[in-house]
Amino acid sequence: MVDTQKPPAPLPYWVRGDTNAFFGFGVNVLVNVLTLTGLCLVVVNLSEESVFGTILPALGIALVAGNVYYTFLARRLARRENRTDVTALPYGPSVPHMFIVIFVIMLPIYLRTSDPTAAWQAGVAWAFIIGVIVLIGAFVGPYIRRYTPRAALLGTLAGISITFISMNPAGQMWRLAWIALPVFALLLIGLLTDVKLPFNFPIGLAALLLGTAIGWAGGAMSVPDVTAAARDIAIAFPTFQFDLLFSGLSDMAPLLATAIPLGVYNFTEAMTNVESAATAGDNYNLRSVLLADGAGAVIGAALGSPFPPAVYVGHPGWKAAGGRTGYSMATGVIIALLCFLGMFSLLGAIFPTAAIVPILLYIGFLIGAQAFQATPRAHAAAVVAALIPNIAAWATGQMNNALAAAGTTAAEVGDEALAGAGVVYDGLRILGEGAILAGLVLGAIVAFIIDKRFVQAAIFAGSAAVLSFIGLIHGEEIQWNANGQVALGYLFVAVLCAIFALGKHPPRVPDPDEVELDRAHGGGASPDPAVATAPVSPAPAVSPEQPADTPEPPPSEKREPAVSG
Repeated sequence: MVDTQKPPAPLPYWVRGDTNAFFGFGVNVLVNVLTLTGLCLVVVNLSEESVFGTILPALGIALVAGNVYYTFLARRLARRENRTDVTALPYGPSVPHMFIVIFVIMLPIYLRTSDPTAAWQAGVAWAFIIGVIVLIGAFVGPYIRRYTPRAALLGTLAGISITFISMNPAGQMWRLAWIALPVFALLLIGLLTDVKLPFNFPIGLAALLLGTAIGWAGGAMSVPDVTAAARDIAIAFPTFQFDLLFSGLSDMAPLLATAIPLGVYNFTEAMTNVESAATAGDNYNLRSVLLADGAGAVIGAALGSPFPPAVYVGHPGWKAAGGRTGYSMATGVIIALLCFLGMFSLLGAIFPTAAIVPILLYIGFLIGAQAFQATPRAHAAAVVAALIPNIAAWATGQMNNALAAAGTTAAEVGDEALAGAGVVYDGLRILGEGAILAGLVLGAIVAFIIDKRFVQAAIFAGSAAVLSFIGLIHGEEIQWNANGQVALGYLFVAVLCAIFALGKHPPRVPDPDEVELDRAHGGGASPDPAVATAPVSPAPAVSPEQPADTPEPPPSEKREPAVSG
């Protein structure tokens, strides 16, 4: 008998596309580490010794360990499915948490005590708690993904991408548009079309060099700044900082109010990022991802870093750029070396920020588009519903920052005065509290109503009522009756949906392209009416019963990336 089994495909550690993705993703992580370095030094007034000697080396350990691990997961998946186009998940310091730990946790303590060390202790303890919550989420997250519509998962991810990932870089770009726009155009040409540079030169590196050349030629950069930064270079290696951690944990109660919902945010974000990767053709085990993210935050905190790492938004973008299994490991190793060598002060003086941030806006474009491309057209309204809480959270943050710059707060100005100026501050603040989880729930309710699956809509609305009542969404802090009026509203929605469920309305019949879309991408609750009233079979790679190291069965066919180019 002839053996027809397909021989394993050779799996190189590096392909040409990894070079492109490495420079794109490496620049992404580089700008984030440069940003958090500046926040520590300028906002919380931590010493350079603390930042360059402890925090960055601790972050470096977490990054190199995490990216090597995700390279291992990618290669394991590639061998299991006998594919060479598997892309590793991108991993780095969580961008939203970067700002949250500085401005919500560390800055208030610094302003109250004038002690940067006390603020640092609280930040480290907060990051540790986040990690523990994400580890717990590893065992409940897969169930959430199993029963949640893809429109809700990808819609809330797009909300993060459009607001927190895209808007700040866009603002920085247009401040120095003469540097940033040519860089952005080159990225779009190289990553969204099939046009290649001569000798297939990496587009990410070319864009960075172009922006740097324009910035230096135009006088935006300064040689004395580079010289001064070069003097600060010093080698540092991480050590355990248990004294910082335990000191912070000794006053843990105030931290839980933000750590619990943001821990839920972390595993919800990881869940949506895994969904995004599955949409692009790579089905990763969600539990493996969450365990790695949680462990990274715990280890980083023990070494003195208040910045939890996480799987990044943007896997489809790096896949479309040609990245496979090598770019992630290379990024982790190189960024870690830069952290150990204290090079970030020098890099910040060499490369214009306007030449770096366009890559973040590019990722925002891709993720926002994917939310509509990889979900049923009938669920477009559900995607928008999932976007809205994140937009509200971003807008509220901008208002708070503007008021703080003017030396006041929204409470001091008053809701009536703000409303008189056309600013719906109070409503947007409530809508944006717990935005990630709120967007997921709201998007799911809308998707299920569109599909006339009223029982599922009632369940999600009832869950939203409970989450609002205890403050995980739409509440300023975790407490009993955190926002009773919102909880009551969701409860009414649940009752209304339950009443319509009694009418035995047949579920919406999906369009033929929806059935193909769901079959091709998997994950999330299926819109197929045949399974509308039964538990949905999970995608093989994310079965909650499946151990992280259990071999996953191959998909029925090779999946294509959600974004081509």
